[in-house]
Amino acid sequence: MKIKEIPISERPREKLIKKGASSLSSSELLAIILGEGVKNVNANELAFELLKEVRDMKNFVNLSYLELTKIKGIGPVKAAKILATVELGKRIFLENDKEKIKLSNSKDIYNFCKSFFYGLKQECFYCIYLDSKKKLLSSKLLFKGTMTKSSVHPREIFKEAYKTNASYIICVHNHPSGVVNPSPKDIEFTNYLIKLGIIHGVLIYDHLIVSENDYYSFLENNLLD
Repeated sequence: MKIKEIPISERPREKLIKKGASSLSSSELLAIILGEGVKNVNANELAFELLKEVRDMKNFVNLSYLELTKIKGIGPVKAAKILATVELGKRIFLENDKEKIKLSNSKDIYNFCKSFFYGLKQECFYCIYLDSKKKLLSSKLLFKGTMTKSSVHPREIFKEAYKTNASYIICVHNHPSGVVNPSPKDIEFTNYLIKLGIIHGVLIYDHLIVSENDYYSFLENNLLD
């Protein structure tokens, strides 16, 4: 069905204005973000096909520009709109909730950050920054790829800590294999960061290795001495 054949009151933009955003389906919301379709495919149809490709709404959180532009009908402009919308949503969520979030134990940390890693096929390294009461200040993706001293530069980790005036840093990275036990390199690198944290006056509070369903905490396993 062409967009012109849809009753005006049922077109996504008009429906949003009349009934509110909560009344729209995920594909209708996505159609508004896309703005327009491509040749022989309207925005509604393109949105529906995109959702089929992505398979699960939560996977939008970790889609890259390159992954999006490989999907038929999604060019540079549409990919940029989607990525900007997802990032804005994450920031709104973080701003609204960070005053309420206290990450004082490993389970809380895992529940807070596990969605960062849904669907990822490569290692990603995040740092979560806390104030002196262990309340959330910010979280940031710092590196992608295998975690080594050369790829994860401590300067970037501690630079963000100074910017946020953090007292504690929580390091989190994933093992795409699903096996969350630390490797010798994980342990070596964590010990390296602990020593630097003491020097910089910003302590490493925990380091989590996560999968979609499990985690390993250096703090819980007494590996932060």
